[in-house]
Amino acid sequence: MVSVKNTGIEKMETINVGIFGHIDHGKTTLLHKLTGVWASRYTEELKRGITIKLGYADVILYNDNGEFNTEGKGEAIRHISFVDSPGHEMLMATMMSGAALIDVAILLVSANEGIKPQTREHLMALQAKKIKNIIIVQNKIDLIDKDKAKKNYEDIKEFLKGKCDAPIIPVSAQQGINVQEIWKALVEMKIPERDTKSEPVFLIARSFDINRPGTTPKDLHGAVLGGTLKKGVLKIGDVIEIKPGRLVKEANQYRFEKLKCKIESLFKGSKKIDHLTPGGSMSIETSLDMALGKSDMLAGNVVSLEDKLPEITTHLKINYSLFPQVYGVSGEAKVENLKISETLMLSVNTSITAGIVRSLKNNVLEVELKMPIVAFKGDNIGIARSINAHWRLIGYGEIV
Repeated sequence: MVSVKNTGIEKMETINVGIFGHIDHGKTTLLHKLTGVWASRYTEELKRGITIKLGYADVILYNDNGEFNTEGKGEAIRHISFVDSPGHEMLMATMMSGAALIDVAILLVSANEGIKPQTREHLMALQAKKIKNIIIVQNKIDLIDKDKAKKNYEDIKEFLKGKCDAPIIPVSAQQGINVQEIWKALVEMKIPERDTKSEPVFLIARSFDINRPGTTPKDLHGAVLGGTLKKGVLKIGDVIEIKPGRLVKEANQYRFEKLKCKIESLFKGSKKIDHLTPGGSMSIETSLDMALGKSDMLAGNVVSLEDKLPEITTHLKINYSLFPQVYGVSGEAKVENLKISETLMLSVNTSITAGIVRSLKNNVLEVELKMPIVAFKGDNIGIARSINAHWRLIGYGEIV
């Protein structure tokens, strides 16, 4: 949790960091070592030992004469929000939603297992989401000897060649070895330029009902929205709208109805503040009925001030590129060209929707969506295809 000291978190530089990698390569353990928080808090995750939902944690990093810590020793230098994404191949959609929220990616490779299909797929996903700042963590170096660690290090360098120029940091998350080097790399990362002048755009990745059973009516809280503010400013008391909103049935027809409500309170990480600016994991307590926040019902929606969002759409034009290979299908396979009428899974910000190919011309793809989204020109798109009953990332694009 964020230190309770008066650190002025709302004025600090904030960076969003995503943790990615193959299942069991140590993502959640590393996040715990960096923050003291177990992001896998859900019964099914604890039972199965994997991350299913996006996990969150945030810290304030301090510099004590060149040694970094989260205990409040020295000068507070940076607020860091972490997102822990699933590594399992069947949870690629959730991983893509996590990638939409971040400024910097930490990609783990287990030294004793090496580069796995999901390692390759996650790097492709980061490319699809145009994440430039990447740190490679060679984890579990305590489980192998020196020669094998060196060989694995060289394998990672070869894997990265021509794809990205990222530092490789040998680490044992379990033993806390070299964690200082990760802090150092994160401190040296340049904070992206934040746009506070445009109309606000808040991407919802999670939604919650935070009320405990037995809470008295006067103490009830409205639905809470978790995610990140991409641009603009939001303040307590603002009237906001949420699109596409909720699905309603009317005269045997289904349609989406946008939601309007008031901001009751705001949080950056775990600290209550009076306004939000871009950067960091955030949450908005709204005046909406608490039931609308249950079970991530509003995940994938977009928030702005009243009447400032574009209309929702079920038709997209995408300038696209395909990757040469797809991974995880008995190793790797060549990516076949797109076909008219095939169904694709599209990741747009934190929204996941299926789209049917209607037109292909000059690297421009036109799709008809099964579920509407809020689309902004220039948004990055991840494109996945169903292969052997699993969605596999095959390319990326940009809304035109």
